[in-house]
Amino acid sequence: MEKKMERRIGEMKLGMTGYCIQPGVYRVISTSIVDADTSPVTIKKIKGKKMCDQGWECKGWSEYCCNLTISQYFDYYQFENVFSKRNSPVAQAAGFWDFKSFIIASAIYQPLGFGTTGNKTTQMKEIAAFLAHVGSGYGVATGGPTAWGLCYNREMSPEQDYCDESYKYTYPCAPGATYYGRGALPIYWVYLENLNFNYGYIGDCLHVDLLHHPEYIEQNATLAFQAAMFQWITPLKKGQPSAHDAMVGNWKPTKNDTLSKRTPGFGLTMNILYGDRVCGKGDIDDMSVIVTHYLYYLDLMGVGREEAGAHDVLTCAEQKVFNPPAPKDKKKASKSNNQENTGSTQPAMGTNSDIFIYNNDGVQRYILQNYIQEALPLEHFGNNWLTENSKQNSKCDILL
Repeated sequence: MEKKMERRIGEMKLGMTGYCIQPGVYRVISTSIVDADTSPVTIKKIKGKKMCDQGWECKGWSEYCCNLTISQYFDYYQFENVFSKRNSPVAQAAGFWDFKSFIIASAIYQPLGFGTTGNKTTQMKEIAAFLAHVGSGYGVATGGPTAWGLCYNREMSPEQDYCDESYKYTYPCAPGATYYGRGALPIYWVYLENLNFNYGYIGDCLHVDLLHHPEYIEQNATLAFQAAMFQWITPLKKGQPSAHDAMVGNWKPTKNDTLSKRTPGFGLTMNILYGDRVCGKGDIDDMSVIVTHYLYYLDLMGVGREEAGAHDVLTCAEQKVFNPPAPKDKKKASKSNNQENTGSTQPAMGTNSDIFIYNNDGVQRYILQNYIQEALPLEHFGNNWLTENSKQNSKCDILL
């Protein structure tokens, strides 16, 4: 194994294979992926709990590092088999995606449980599930629904650049930047139906300026995988689990979830990532394509599709979606009523639909839908920002 390097750098440079650890810190690794599964396991007890370190791939004294690392059960040849046509001459992203980028990107998330939670079968099912979303992310091309995984790294012929000035005080559209679906899990409407917001927020969490340079996602495969894994392991909206927790069994449904037919498993990951675009509509084609990828990858990885579970676990056909969006006209009416009730053009604080953040001059600066009102840390807005919810938790905390 070649020499490992660790150093602080202020920003990500596209020529490096880096991944986010904490603000201003990146671990840059130069290693041979062929030897990735040979790192010795170091074990120690911390507060009576067994913790492990497995070198660069699963580093940092984590209980998850006591399990198999991803490269110990999913290797280069399986990756090539799963995405066998990604480098064909007609593929848009030929030569872009590779196994090395995938493993290096995963190294920061493995100590957090990505692909390292539970027994080997649970681990392999999570990776198959993640890759199923990755492989089906840009739809179906000729050759069958499973033939073209990772043949794209961006949305082809976008209808527009999806610049939206609704959040111009937080993530305003950058001059010359275009916002549309890019990456392994395409950055579409992940948090809001506002792509410049999503690029800006994910970029902040990864410490890469994606707001001004969204094209970085289609220029660096490691960064593209990293952004996808961040979306996978992080709760995307308030009141719902991460796709990771739904897949590995960390999430336990409430009575309301049970009544809404939301069950832990692959089906719930579609509910989390896509909502009413594919879920709660029966066995529609858009949902079935994603499921087909998952079953196919389970077979290729040697797990077998029989491990996928029953129909209600495998699909979201009958599930009610998390946080269904309210009709826009109702939102506008609600805001209008709030203004009338307070006798001011300034929206009322403490409403159910929005969180309002004000500067010290009392001018409204930011409106954020309730389902992600706990997403951003106060530090994001500077020391002089005020909010009704002073104890917000950042979704970026998993990286700190």
